Amino acid sequence: MNIVLALVMFGIALEISIKDFRQLWMRPKPVFVGVASQFFLLPLITFVLVYILKPYPSVALGMFMVAACPGGNISNYITHLGGGNTALSVCLTAIATLLAIIITPFNLEFWGSLYGPTSNILSSVAIEPLEMVKLVALLLGVPLVLGMGMNHWKPVLAFRMAKFFKVFSLAFFIFLVFLALFNNIAIFLEYVLYIFWLVLLHNLLAFLSGYGMAKAFDLDNQNTRSITIETGIQNSGLGLLLIFTFFDGLGGMAILAAFWGIWHMVSGLLLATFWNFRSVKGERLA
Repeated sequence: MNIVLALVMFGIALEISIKDFRQLWMRPKPVFVGVASQFFLLPLITFVLVYILKPYPSVALGMFMVAACPGGNISNYITHLGGGNTALSVCLTAIATLLAIIITPFNLEFWGSLYGPTSNILSSVAIEPLEMVKLVALLLGVPLVLGMGMNHWKPVLAFRMAKFFKVFSLAFFIFLVFLALFNNIAIFLEYVLYIFWLVLLHNLLAFLSGYGMAKAFDLDNQNTRSITIETGIQNSGLGLLLIFTFFDGLGGMAILAAFWGIWHMVSGLLLATFWNFRSVKGERLA
């Protein structure tokens, strides 16, 4: 599964050009706001939500895992559909993927350790943060560099290959979700409503935090849409793989991440469809 996820990330990188990083140098403010929204604000809000609701420890740790992951691989498409700044979305996807090599393990360890019940799980599992950094680097960093290199040197071939990898990545994600649910079918059937409302609330807060962060820094509507979607669409496939690798597929974590992966596609498409009917210039509140 590690090899397959690396191939998925390679397929995503095939559509990322080195030119996309020019967004960072030309207009750095939206990029910095987007990264801060993803890697600081969302984990912070997740911690507050966990502290207030006090979900089961394994479910809470699943929430921290999802919040620690970079943006999902469908965020660029949803941003385009919703009339957001696609170039910013692509730039954020690339930067967040690279930063996730360090920040994803750090955020999971940091926020999980601040909450007693999840801290106990982390202590019992005894994860070596460096090992997680190495795995995330192999799963995200190396494929990203290779895919962008092909995009730069062989753009026509990269474009053709990207079409195949889109179908391939969707099939792999469905497989991961099925595996997580199949291995925990009894838990899923017993707690499906509990997990559903928790994921719905968590995901809604993710979108609202991204939107609020962008507006707080006075970004225009296109950039606001991009950051909203990038914050609300998380790479739950990566989260699931880390759960299988380091937590032995811990039931609450796996179900939470799997359900999030299904729901964020639904909520993201609903939000994009709603925005698609509104004029960006005429928008007052979305």
